[in-house]
Amino acid sequence: MFELLRQVVGKLQTVGVKENLAEFQTSVQLLIRMVKAYASGEYKQLPWKSLVSIVAVLIYFVSPIDLIPDFLPVIGISDDVALVVWLIKTLGDDIRKFADWEKATRTINIG
Repeated sequence: MFELLRQVVGKLQTVGVKENLAEFQTSVQLLIRMVKAYASGEYKQLPWKSLVSIVAVLIYFVSPIDLIPDFLPVIGISDDVALVVWLIKTLGDDIRKFADWEKATRTINIG
């Protein structure tokens, strides 16, 4: 699982620079943090179906086999972006709960 997350971060760095997709990068980074927090045992409130959906989208994101190949300028990343946008909308409540938990945890850890 952590290898998948490493691959996502690597691809995200090159995609964000090429396509100037800061909001997309932020969304994917949030999904990565959700999976890491769940996998490490820090955050267990993520429903199983949501976890599977997030991991599936991240696998699709790093997969060289895409609906629209990533090597095509501009449009190559559009299927990945559309899938992440759909996931964010679909898992809105779970994502908000995680973001609230993350913010509270960060506040507690800082002081």
